[in-house]
Amino acid sequence: MRLLLKGFAAISALLAVTGAQAQVKVGMIVSYSGQFADTGIQLDNGFKLFMKQKGDTVAGKKIEVIRKDNGGIAPDVAKRLAQELVVRDKVDILGGFELTPNALAVGDVSAEAKKFMVVMNAATSIITTKSPYMTRTSVTTPMLNDALGTWAVKSGGIKKVYTLVSDFGPGHDAVAAFKEAFVAGGGTIVGSALFPVANMDFGAFVQAAKDTNPDAIYIWTPGGTQPAAIGKALNERGVDTSKIKILGQDELTGVSALKSMGDLGLGIITASMYDFNLNNPLNAEFVKAYQAEYNREPDIFSMGGYDGAQLIYKALEKTGGKADGESLIAAAKGMSWLSPRGPVSIDPETRDIVLNVYIRKVEKVNGQLRNVEFATVENVKDPVKAKMAK
Repeated sequence: MRLLLKGFAAISALLAVTGAQAQVKVGMIVSYSGQFADTGIQLDNGFKLFMKQKGDTVAGKKIEVIRKDNGGIAPDVAKRLAQELVVRDKVDILGGFELTPNALAVGDVSAEAKKFMVVMNAATSIITTKSPYMTRTSVTTPMLNDALGTWAVKSGGIKKVYTLVSDFGPGHDAVAAFKEAFVAGGGTIVGSALFPVANMDFGAFVQAAKDTNPDAIYIWTPGGTQPAAIGKALNERGVDTSKIKILGQDELTGVSALKSMGDLGLGIITASMYDFNLNNPLNAEFVKAYQAEYNREPDIFSMGGYDGAQLIYKALEKTGGKADGESLIAAAKGMSWLSPRGPVSIDPETRDIVLNVYIRKVEKVNGQLRNVEFATVENVKDPVKAKMAK
């Protein structure tokens, strides 16, 4: 009987170990509440859709996702949540991160704990330098705004621009990249202003920009509820987009933003890494599945989450299910795949994404407001890191 019990105990212990090894835990940290809740929910929707399509098992490992709400721009909260996920929940991978301050704070946890970390939205260039185990599946603001600045001066007939930008990391990155490309092409910046991250009254800011009589006003906002407030201010201050072009990054005319702005968004020109109107078969399938699942269109945040899940699955397949940080980041470097937004890859040197940038304009298509792509810049790398490498 003692031998039988010993044998049973040994088998139980073996099964417990095998069960533990047969699971990979992903800790998702995003905003499920607060000003950026819609951003976080859309990101997570993309992640969940990929898992539903591909199943919750990869390389023989069952994927368990533990979700945490950081409630908005809260780096201390995000870092604490990451520490709890690593220490208490024993997660193998950290994912999510729609906001730069939060991603930067968690980068320290990733580096110290040697955990693979996938940034699925936060777009400040330096983020991936915070941990050697970190990669990104969204985009960087310099990628988009360098392309937009070059287009504006070379193809858009724009010579004078006023810049109006949110006063935090990604905004600083964005306007610096736009200005550098625009001025290098022969353009002139006639004035600049920064607005607080939580600002909702843009009347005075828009009036100051209009008074400089620019060819265009460049606006950068992190999304959330601000684009609609900006659209209202542009209308109230009489800015005619046929005379003064409005330029910006994709969040300015995102799906939710356009629904709030209505016809006030017509004519706004933005640079983006994704739009649900992109005309390719893979995107058509993705949009159909997303609409069926969530009764709304996917956006840039959904795409970052979808490709974030895709990279995690592909990396685990390549490692044969090994989920340590060293194995996963090695697998991610140089990884390439065809996404609904087009071909993408992970730069093996910077661990950042390489992708297409689309220049588009808000128009009415069949009575609906749409971001209509009219120019593509292919195979774009982060220009900040490219300069650092020289």
